[in-house]
Parts: sequence; C-alpha cells; structure tokens
Amino acid sequence: MKGTVVIMGPGYPLRGGLATFDQRLAREFIKEGYACPIYSFSLQYPGFLFPGTTQYSTDPPPEGLTILSRINSINPFNWWSVGEELRRLRPDIIVVRYWLPLMGPALGTILRRVRKNRHTRIIAITDNVIPHEKRPGDKPFTRYFLKACDGYITMSEKVMLDLRTFQPIKPAQQVAHPLYDNFGEPILQTTARQLLRDKGVAIDDKDRVLLFFGFIRKYKGLDIVLEAMADPRVADLGIKLLVAGEFYEEAAPYHELINRLGIGDRLLLRTDFIPDSEVRDYLCAADAVIQPYRNATQSGVTPLAYHFEKPMIVSNVGGLPSLVPHEQVGLVAEPEPRAMADAILRFFVLGGSYFLPALRTEKEKYSWSRLVETILSLSK
Repeated sequence: MKGTVVIMGPGYPLRGGLATFDQRLAREFIKEGYACPIYSFSLQYPGFLFPGTTQYSTDPPPEGLTILSRINSINPFNWWSVGEELRRLRPDIIVVRYWLPLMGPALGTILRRVRKNRHTRIIAITDNVIPHEKRPGDKPFTRYFLKACDGYITMSEKVMLDLRTFQPIKPAQQVAHPLYDNFGEPILQTTARQLLRDKGVAIDDKDRVLLFFGFIRKYKGLDIVLEAMADPRVADLGIKLLVAGEFYEEAAPYHELINRLGIGDRLLLRTDFIPDSEVRDYLCAADAVIQPYRNATQSGVTPLAYHFEKPMIVSNVGGLPSLVPHEQVGLVAEPEPRAMADAILRFFVLGGSYFLPALRTEKEKYSWSRLVETILSLSK
C-alpha cells in the first residue's frame, strides 16, 4: 500500500455528478495502490435549501468503495469531531471538493483540525470559487475554506482566475475534467432509442435529436435553446430536443414558454432525475449534446459527451470554448436564440460523422491518471 488518500466530498447514497466524480476518482487512487475512503455527508443540504426532489440515489451502492457518511454541513460540533477523527487517522493526503460557499465553514473548520497533525497535505478540487448564483457570505466563506488548503486544482481557466483573486501564491494547477467512463461503453443509436422507447420516450430512429442533459437551472439556459427550437428554420427541419434532467427551480415558467412558442410537439421531456443506469441510453440516443449556458466554469456534461463521442453545441462562455474546439469536436455560439439556431443548423449541415475524428483524438487528454498525478505532485 502506497499510503492513504481521503476524498472529502459527496458520495453514495448522495446522488449527482459530484458523487459520481468522487467515486470514480477513488477507484483511480485504489488502482494506483492507495487506500482511498470517501468522507461524505450525513447532511449535505437542509431540506429547505435543496432544489430537487431528493438528495439520495435509488441505485445500488458502488462495489469496492468505502464511503462514510460523516459530515453535517450545518452542525459545528460535528465539524470538530470529524476534524479530530481525520487528524488522528493521519491520511497522507485529503482531496476536498469545493463547489459551493455554503460548504466553506464546515469544510474549512474540519481541515483546520486536521492540519494540527502536521502530516496531512490538503488539496482542494475547486469546481467553483465564485458561484453561478451569488448569495450573501460567498466571499468570506470561500476565503475561510481556501486558507485551510495547501494546494488547488481547477478544471477551467475561469476558475483559476477566480481562485487567484483569493489565493495568489499557493500552488495550483489546471487539469481538464476527466471523462466519465463509468457509465458503460457506447451503444448503437438505434439500440439506445429503443431502450428509451421502452421507458416511454416517443423517439423515432429517423428523428434528428439534440440532448439537453442535467439539472435545470437558470444559468444553464434551457430557455435559450427552447427559443432556438422555435426558429422557423429549425422547425422546418423537424429537429427534436430531448430534455433529460430534473428541475432545480420552478418549472412553470418553462412550460409557459413552451406553450407560447408552440414547440411542444418537438420536445421530449424527461424532467426527473436520470439515474446512473440510464445515462448511457440518453447520450447514445442523441445526435448531439447542446449546452446553451449563460455562464460556465466547466461542465460535467462535456466529459460525458466526449466519452460517448457525441458532438457538442456550446455557448461561448467561461471554460466551454476551450473544451470544445469550434468546428472540430462541436460548435461554439453566443448564448442567445438566433446564434444557437444558426449553430444547430450548421451541425446538421456538417453531420455528426464530421466531428468524430477530432472527438476521438481530443478525448485522449481527459484521463483520471493525469488528475491523480497532479494531486500527488501538488501534495509534495
């Protein structure tokens, strides 16, 4: 055994992209010869702050991983006890996820206790430093957390720039978000569409289908692509939009927009949480993935699209253009309806096979081993 690495962040039975990422990263550390438990949350969000239907997965627990539901994000007594537990455990490295300033007080306090052992190195994976949706306390909570860490990893240039406004000196490296390769290998589009039909999705093998995938929040711009779908040029081609993901805000305005635009017959709505066991089917059923975000750091949907070799249509915001080279692995457009409609039309002129060679070359950059190597180098 090379040593012990603790990942501090969401894990099963919590659901979502952060938990999926942490579990996949733990497997990579184990593969490299490290013990790697995950210290997850016994309470991640108070119920009134959680925008979805449930925080918990209905999938079976992942095999071969140790996931401990220890951290209560709002109980200071818990922060002290978890910090003491980890201080005594003396892991060689703690890899801590930071995605929301609300977590700053809990994680920052735990890490300050751990540091008293004068052994453990603390590396933060900062998904966001300045959040998409700003709230009071964001800056002091973030500053408190970041001071407790020895080094940082970002997955986009935008987050690196944000990080350096808080921590200009401590070591930090940018690493591309690795591929989500834990949802199975790609399957034929016709097979995927049949599996979706079996679940009640009215998708035909001849349909031209764009996929909007993931939690629905204002910054992700679903309304932008809905308006692009109403563009007469897009309508004339009969293009369909498959929306697969849970509303994390009020759904009524979106349904009102759909009715006003008159596009309901070209939408395929699966607006509940998509379990891990079905992710592959949605990605493989689509012709392309569309990300019309208003702002972005990086996106977990992008490495999903890379893994399943799906071209992307993305907004020209944040880290997305650097992840999706224009007219190579996808198309980049301004986050407004006309520009998105232009990109949709351009995609179907070029055809999905046009993008495949670059997708297969580009995806080689996004490895979990590279992320592990970067964490280990920062911890020295």
